Amino acid sequence: MVREQYTTTTQGTSLERPENQYVYNIGIYGWRKRCLYLFVLLLLIVLVVNFALTIWILKVMWFSPTGMGHLHVTKEGLRLEGESEFLFPLYAKEIHSRVDSSLLLQSTHNVTVNARNSDGEVTGRLNVGPKMVEVHGQQFQINSVDGKPLFTVDENEVVVGTDKLRITGPEGALFEHSVETPLVRAEAFKPLRLESPTRSLSMDAPKGINIKAQAGNIEALSQMDIKLHSSDGVLLLDAETVRLPKLPEGTRGGSDRSQELYEICVCPDGKLYLSAAGRYSTCQEYSHVCQ
Repeated sequence: MVREQYTTTTQGTSLERPENQYVYNIGIYGWRKRCLYLFVLLLLIVLVVNFALTIWILKVMWFSPTGMGHLHVTKEGLRLEGESEFLFPLYAKEIHSRVDSSLLLQSTHNVTVNARNSDGEVTGRLNVGPKMVEVHGQQFQINSVDGKPLFTVDENEVVVGTDKLRITGPEGALFEHSVETPLVRAEAFKPLRLESPTRSLSMDAPKGINIKAQAGNIEALSQMDIKLHSSDGVLLLDAETVRLPKLPEGTRGGSDRSQELYEICVCPDGKLYLSAAGRYSTCQEYSHVCQ
């Protein structure tokens, strides 16, 4: 180890320097210097490459002070122009299109929209699939432009809020249970048919039932009996002509003479029959029909 000696002198004195002095060169020389320069050069190359890649990424991704490409950041939120593809679920409070265009949601399988509560549970779901549209929720409601309910569905009932419900299917409408409505009317120039193929058909109203055909006939067909019953009122047949073409005709024991006038007779059980009209009533003569 080389040991350095320091000599101090005062003014007016002079000392001779020793003959043997050691000179030290401070710095990096040789292969260390070349390695350092090479490392600095590599660092500069990496810095230039990173800077070039950053510029290229900014240019390719269309970064700007307002956003990235078609995605712009505004005060109201994010604004996305053009078509976009989402590979994972999208969470948003509100999604709407521009004023001059429509909003299109498209998927190769299905489109599902979920509504969750504060606990993360799904409270409503809309699933649009390739074969059907499913809605899960406590209530499904369709409103008009002014907010009037047009169609409402829940677990208890289905409410149609429009002034008119029109069914255009060739088989009409099939109801497994009762239907409550103030008016049943067919389309113009088409017949109205109420049918129960295997069971009975009942129409109830506390203030009356009105059946009207303004330009045609009313026909009631039954394989068994047709009963018209009024508990407190009367049965009124108001028409210019009342015809009962298939009433049984009473005979006097095989008389074949032709008869043009008849009178209608009533049996004690309410059965009607015809008897040949005479000067006086002949119902008693043909009363064997009631037996």
